[in-house]
Amino acid sequence: MIYLALVHYPVLDRSGEVVTTAVTNLDIHDLARAGRTYGVRRYFVVTPIQAQRQLVERIVAHWRTGASAARIPERGDALSIVAIAPNLDAAIEDIRGDCGDAPHLVATAARAMPRATLSFEDARRALREDHRPWLILLGTGWGLADEVIRRADDLLPPIRGASDYNHLSVRAAAAVVLDRLLSV
Repeated sequence: MIYLALVHYPVLDRSGEVVTTAVTNLDIHDLARAGRTYGVRRYFVVTPIQAQRQLVERIVAHWRTGASAARIPERGDALSIVAIAPNLDAAIEDIRGDCGDAPHLVATAARAMPRATLSFEDARRALREDHRPWLILLGTGWGLADEVIRRADDLLPPIRGASDYNHLSVRAAAAVVLDRLLSV
């Protein structure tokens, strides 16, 4: 069972300072659509800012029960997996309540990290064999803060393409991660 968390705090800004980033409409929609496509059980939008959590609630409600629910029901279906958490611990507790077990935390990073990583191939194999829930942690801004990386049980390697350019949007990175872990 796999879960996603899009973490807005604690994350880094371009100077390496720990900040809270803003929730974006595109991230809510696109990660929900990718998550629903790949069978993600729940996608957590993690932000400590109450106004941002309320914004997520309004966006999801608009597509689930509001004016657009009948017009584009597929979008509402995708957004049905969205959950809102004020912090990572709340998301972990939600999963524990859902599954009876704490999730295996797997961090992602676009930058090279000093600690060992779990290859996508090994992660894919482990995910099939592990009966615990997995929570894939995605960072906004310039990536997850070190305190989140340290909490992770495993760290996936940065996504590399055919060039040395490495600055995917979190939406694109999430889709690549999900495909590498869960494609048939």
